[in-house]
Amino acid sequence: MKKKNEVIDIIEILKQTYPNAKCSLDFETPFQMMIAVMLSAQCTDDRVNKITPTLFKKYPTPEKMASSTVEEIEKIIKSCGFYKNKSRNAWLASKMLVEKYNSILPEDIDELEKFPGVGRKSANVIMLEAFNKPQGIAVDTHVKRISKKIGLSKESDPLKIEKDLLKQIPEKYIRDVNHVFIWFGRDICNSRNPKCKECPINKYCDDFKSKK
Repeated sequence: MKKKNEVIDIIEILKQTYPNAKCSLDFETPFQMMIAVMLSAQCTDDRVNKITPTLFKKYPTPEKMASSTVEEIEKIIKSCGFYKNKSRNAWLASKMLVEKYNSILPEDIDELEKFPGVGRKSANVIMLEAFNKPQGIAVDTHVKRISKKIGLSKESDPLKIEKDLLKQIPEKYIRDVNHVFIWFGRDICNSRNPKCKECPINKYCDDFKSKK
């Protein structure tokens, strides 16, 4: 694990590198955020943003989606990976939201994880983006890869990685990490062709130093 001052330096450098880093998913309501996050699993945010305008126009509220059918939802999101499972989860989650929560998405991470298709990562994203209440760190493939490369965690399980990160990252930086790590992972520290020599934090990267 890194020293506190190194962790802060890493985050500050990435904040300067990506000053406009934010969630890439388009949404207007907490319900739409939940659905968009569901669709983003194993799918690019760009693809999701091409699907959701049509989806949300037809189903702007959980009541509208719950009154539809899985098959109708499938027709709209078919270009999205694993669309059959996602369609069913979106429909079930909408029904659950209407029947158990009076159509109001709970501002509670534990409650969010009870919804079909919403795991810990998605719940973290919803809490941050829909409610502006970051509770933890959404560990996606980018965060997982970066955390290992720069020595923030040796774990492979997302929950354990998140725990390691929360032990080292000051609370005031949690919001920033959720955004800048993902942008950094897409731009420089990508899985196929990482731009290690151009990396603004390579002096802190265990993986880069091991290759010298």
